[in-house]
Amino acid sequence: MCESNAYVIRNGTEELVMESVGSLIPANGKITLKSIFGEIMYVEGDLIDIDLIGHKIRLKEHGGQ
Repeated sequence: MCESNAYVIRNGTEELVMESVGSLIPANGKITLKSIFGEIMYVEGDLIDIDLIGHKIRLKEHGGQ
């Protein structure tokens, strides 16, 4: 499988917000995450990086530390 887990950086700590992310769509300061199970989550923030080998997505919320 090629899905990844998504983490948000909060107070200097990575917090898991969604597992098995199949797609990520950035638009207008908001990131839409969709899991392979049909779950949808919106994060107002920025993409930090995507580790394709490690299956990890890191995000930073607007206004977060």
